[in-house]
Amino acid sequence: MMRIGTGFIAAILLGAFWAIVWMIVIGLVFTLFSGEASAPQLGYAALAGAVGAAIYVLSPVRTRDRPKARGAAVQAFMIVAIFAVLMLTTFGEPFGLSLAYTTGLQLVAFAGFLVAVWWSIVAALHDQKAGNIGRYHLEVIFLRFMKGLGLTLFTIVVALPFYVMVMTSFKSQQSLISNPLDLSIDLSQGLSGLFNSYIELFTVYSFGTFLMNSAIVSVATVIITLVFAVPGAYAVARLRFPGQAFLSRSILLIYMVPAIVLVIPLYSVFSQVGLRNSLIGLMIVYPATTIPVALYMLQGYFRGLPSELEEAGLMDGLKRPGVILKITLPLALPALASVALYVFMIAWNEFLFAFMFLDDINMFTLSRGVVSLNSSEVPRQHLMAGAVVATVPVLFIFLWFERFLVAGLTAGSVKG
Repeated sequence: MMRIGTGFIAAILLGAFWAIVWMIVIGLVFTLFSGEASAPQLGYAALAGAVGAAIYVLSPVRTRDRPKARGAAVQAFMIVAIFAVLMLTTFGEPFGLSLAYTTGLQLVAFAGFLVAVWWSIVAALHDQKAGNIGRYHLEVIFLRFMKGLGLTLFTIVVALPFYVMVMTSFKSQQSLISNPLDLSIDLSQGLSGLFNSYIELFTVYSFGTFLMNSAIVSVATVIITLVFAVPGAYAVARLRFPGQAFLSRSILLIYMVPAIVLVIPLYSVFSQVGLRNSLIGLMIVYPATTIPVALYMLQGYFRGLPSELEEAGLMDGLKRPGVILKITLPLALPALASVALYVFMIAWNEFLFAFMFLDDINMFTLSRGVVSLNSSEVPRQHLMAGAVVATVPVLFIFLWFERFLVAGLTAGSVKG
């Protein structure tokens, strides 16, 4: 009993809080996968988490001089202890009274809850003790809990809408009407039934044309932006001319002007010159909004490159364009990749100008085409399938070039 102190109390509180959080999360996931309303028993969950955390901090074999095998055995015992308490409950009724009616999905939910709670306890308390601990250790436990809670909530906020969107796109109109909460996949309808919404998107609603239009506009925006931004950023970063400092600081001023302020005069001008209902009009507007950001990002990176390399190239007989092409641009590939990705995402997802300028369905981009599906005449699963088609390509591109994006965004942040 001498070991029980503030560390023990903090441990059982943390275990209880994490168990409640994970019971709510697993209950939400269970409802989405099964289509059945769950009733998470938060009291039993808190008890399970508190018992597991108490056993963990009181374990005498967590010290460094004990064999790892004994530590693993005690950890296994703690998992069994948590599961024994968890056996008292299910997501709707006591587990012990309905064991014969428990589904495999419920068992998976129990296992997921158990693993999540145990991992959270170990991650937060692996270097803590059950006796009295100081303020520093209490703050460490609290910050670990808040960090994990923040990551959990952020993941739910990001992943939940995408999951609902994807699962809804796989449903039929009848199943959506009969049970809107059922977001499980019905494999009995076969691949043709499962992907029926996507098939009709490309055969009935011309989504292939929308996809091609968005690709053309986005790629053209990236090329035009880089053609103007690279020499402009290089000039601001390397050359000396009157007004250089002012230009460097005022690059983003045009980006601060709201798009809604520009769309009405541009609509009037483009209507008069015949560019309102064409992709060329978007190829003019989009670079005008992306070039300032590209200039700002690239000039910071160019300033971070050693000027001695360029001076050596000039001494070897290269002209300034040759220095840029053969020395500066190869060194700036991470920044160029990040800028290109950022500009592509802006052009791919832009909606306001596309909505105002495009009326011909053959000129629609993906964002404009998805909005055209938002009507009472189009089934809801088709709208969700269109949103998936618009999201997945840029998502894969972002994940593929993510390492370049991180390197490019942090490049030039330190002067030297």
